Amino acid sequence: MSEQRERAWELLCEYTTDENLRRHALAVEAAMRAYANKLGGDVEEWGACGLLHDFDYQQFPTMENHPYRGAEILRARGYSEEFVNAVLSHADYTGVPRETAMAKALFAVDELTGFILAIAFVRPDRMIANIEAKSVKKKMKDKAFARAVNREEIARGCEELGIPFDEHVANTVAALAGAADRLGFPG
Repeated sequence: MSEQRERAWELLCEYTTDENLRRHALAVEAAMRAYANKLGGDVEEWGACGLLHDFDYQQFPTMENHPYRGAEILRARGYSEEFVNAVLSHADYTGVPRETAMAKALFAVDELTGFILAIAFVRPDRMIANIEAKSVKKKMKDKAFARAVNREEIARGCEELGIPFDEHVANTVAALAGAADRLGFPG
């Protein structure tokens, strides 16, 4: 484990005790690392960004506080403005534009990772690797399924990232399948 990853994990655990929120952070981290490799980003930085994008949510769950309080903490801990802006911009309501590839990737994978894990959870084999884009499209039409997941943000994130939907789903599924054991799913 790199020093940067260890530092991010410690900060996440300091503010987040809920196992579901930690699992979400690990999922977004896995997807961000994969996209850093694809898009020429710093794998450690992008992974840390994925881990920490919601680290403040459990303690500051309102729109007035999240992710603003987290941004203050990240700045105080020495994270770069690019990193902080990516965290801020993952929430549309902040009005912070997504100008970097890291920020666009974070927005694109945030909701999608949760949706993919929800699909895997209801499958008999619970195998993330078996999920295909057509399954995701079908479930997206079912408004009762994982209703808290914002489908518009999934579609917009894909557009902003500039990667076709099916390819984006395949990339994200592959990243999550590679981290299945850490996410509590069969590998």
